[in-house]
Amino acid sequence: MKMTTKLQSALTALVLIASTLAWSAGFLEREIYFSEADIQAQVEKSGTMQKSYGNGLVVVSLIEPPKIFLGTPEGKATLSARINVSLLGSPPVPVAFEGTSGIRYDDNSKAFFLENPVAHTVQSQAIGRESEPMARQAVTQLMTNYFRSKPVYVLREDGTAQEKAARWLLRSIRIDAGRVTAILSPV
Repeated sequence: MKMTTKLQSALTALVLIASTLAWSAGFLEREIYFSEADIQAQVEKSGTMQKSYGNGLVVVSLIEPPKIFLGTPEGKATLSARINVSLLGSPPVPVAFEGTSGIRYDDNSKAFFLENPVAHTVQSQAIGRESEPMARQAVTQLMTNYFRSKPVYVLREDGTAQEKAARWLLRSIRIDAGRVTAILSPV
């Protein structure tokens, strides 16, 4: 009887050690994905935005929701949109911009947000070179405000079994070409 109890204890300890090793080696990890199309659909629902900076010195209006491209450059989301920029009370000037962003997960809202967007290029024939840095800064601030409050993907309580699991087991996320990968793990 004592031998059986010792054998059971040893087997239980062996199983615990093996499961811990399996978790730490990533064998029990699972990946779920959501696509560029999923994100774009959510962004389309978010609509447009207008912001004024410097007591009306610069007014930036997002004409249409930005387009999102995942994984170019690697690990980033590329943003592009058409906006109107008005400098020093002048009439609005159409501007095309392109920038990049990372992604973050907010556990409280169970949602993914684009994080730290940066406008790299601001192109318009009506904005002079000397005004481009101010326009890039205003566009970066507009995109930061836009994505701060508008998730690009939300894990639904009534979603797939993987989404339900992700709501509790999400360990990390990364941007791949054409999709976002969420890694689930019990550890």
